Amino acid sequence: MPAARATAIGLIAIGLWATLALLTAATGATPPFLLTALTFAIAGAAGLAVAALRPGGLAALRQPWPIWLHGVGGLFGFHFFYFSALRLSPPAEASLVAYLWPLLIVLFSAALPGERLAPRHALGALCGLAGAALLIGGRGGGFAFGGAHLAGYASALVCAVIWAVYSVSGRLLARVPTQALAGFCLATAMLAGLCHLALEPTIWPARASEWLAVTALGLGPVGLAFFAWDVGMKHGDVRLLGVAAYAAPLLSTLLLVWFGYAAPSRALALGCALIVGGALLATLRRPRRRSARGPSAA
Repeated sequence: MPAARATAIGLIAIGLWATLALLTAATGATPPFLLTALTFAIAGAAGLAVAALRPGGLAALRQPWPIWLHGVGGLFGFHFFYFSALRLSPPAEASLVAYLWPLLIVLFSAALPGERLAPRHALGALCGLAGAALLIGGRGGGFAFGGAHLAGYASALVCAVIWAVYSVSGRLLARVPTQALAGFCLATAMLAGLCHLALEPTIWPARASEWLAVTALGLGPVGLAFFAWDVGMKHGDVRLLGVAAYAAPLLSTLLLVWFGYAAPSRALALGCALIVGGALLATLRRPRRRSARGPSAA
């Protein structure tokens, strides 16, 4: 698959993740691990249906155990530590630490064969992180990091590292078909269900609109998004996707403002400028130097 096409598919995931906060708010009081179990079950079932229609059918799920460990560890590990961080520390601070993952993807990409990290990529990612900090901090009334919540911050950092490692190492597993993700989603749903039984009260979606939001989550930001991200990481521009990932909190905030869940502010405008500017900076290419001998030199 051409890299440009794979990168465009990866950008679809970022667009879908922008709807995560809005759709999650529409699911009512459904606790996090139960919501994770429901949405990943929907994503896995839809993925199985699509895989069954493709050449080779469900044979894509027959992968060695290290591949399953990588897939399930990335999907479930990220969500487990993210929800743990939200339980152990204030949401705004936990979200900001967790949103180190795009920056880590850019930095870790330098370890991939044939890849080289340019300063513009790191600077663009830092601009994106600063913009995300403004958006998240503005939504939560600012940040107040304190020693009493170190366990939560550590969990958020672990979830960021897990997702960055999972994403970047996917390039090394490019031969593993994306359809295998359906099995990883179902396994994640089972593990999330066990965590729900152990850690949460059971509160099912109460209305048809809440079930509709759960279904939309399972098909969109929890379903198609992870499949699209897999394609982007395996075959696209990893560094550009890492920087572009900061568009997710930007678009998410704009959607919340549009639907009346948040108010516009100067922090929103400045965060928008930083994220867009960082993305543009990362996409700038250094002009090639012309040969000193000139094109007509012998």
